[in-house]
Amino acid sequence: MSAVTPWARDTFGTAAGQLARTIPACLVEAHKRARHGHEGVHTQTLEAYGHGLHAAQYETLGAGLAPLEAAMARRLQGRTIMVVGSNVIYPIRYAKKDVPVTAARLRKAVGFRADLIRRHGPEPMQQSLDLGLEELDEQHLHPDVALLPPELRLIIVAYACSMEQGVIRVEWGSAELRREDRYLIWHHHEPLLPSADPRAA
Repeated sequence: MSAVTPWARDTFGTAAGQLARTIPACLVEAHKRARHGHEGVHTQTLEAYGHGLHAAQYETLGAGLAPLEAAMARRLQGRTIMVVGSNVIYPIRYAKKDVPVTAARLRKAVGFRADLIRRHGPEPMQQSLDLGLEELDEQHLHPDVALLPPELRLIIVAYACSMEQGVIRVEWGSAELRREDRYLIWHHHEPLLPSADPRAA
């Protein structure tokens, strides 16, 4: 992005500009690596691409963000997750085609990703009825999520990407997870990849 937005500056301080430039470049590199892996195994399905992209997204972000002064790597679920200041940077490929980030939803309402969003995402816009479930949820928290300090905030990097088109869309922001249908409800999101940028297809 050419300019740092007020939200990014408030969230990341002086690191905002470098993050806004580096994160999309890391995802483009992850796509290139995954496509190369797919071409190497010559399978008819896209399993190699999908699994490769999932692994490479964490590795490229880890390498790209490590030089930042406020960056720290945390090992969770066998992956390197980057923490910059008080923010956890977490990538999610939400689509294989160009659809709005508001279409993003998780495959499961339970597990590491869901717990990460519930614990470190923003407070829900609509509070659920207090049935004593919060305490119960904390007891069943994914053990890797429990390794993070509770005060950290989650910044989701949501992107659309396919082997044929490359990285199509990248946005970042904060979102809650709606339990009943697994959709991400964005409190704030903004693009990281201008429409004129090359997509590395």
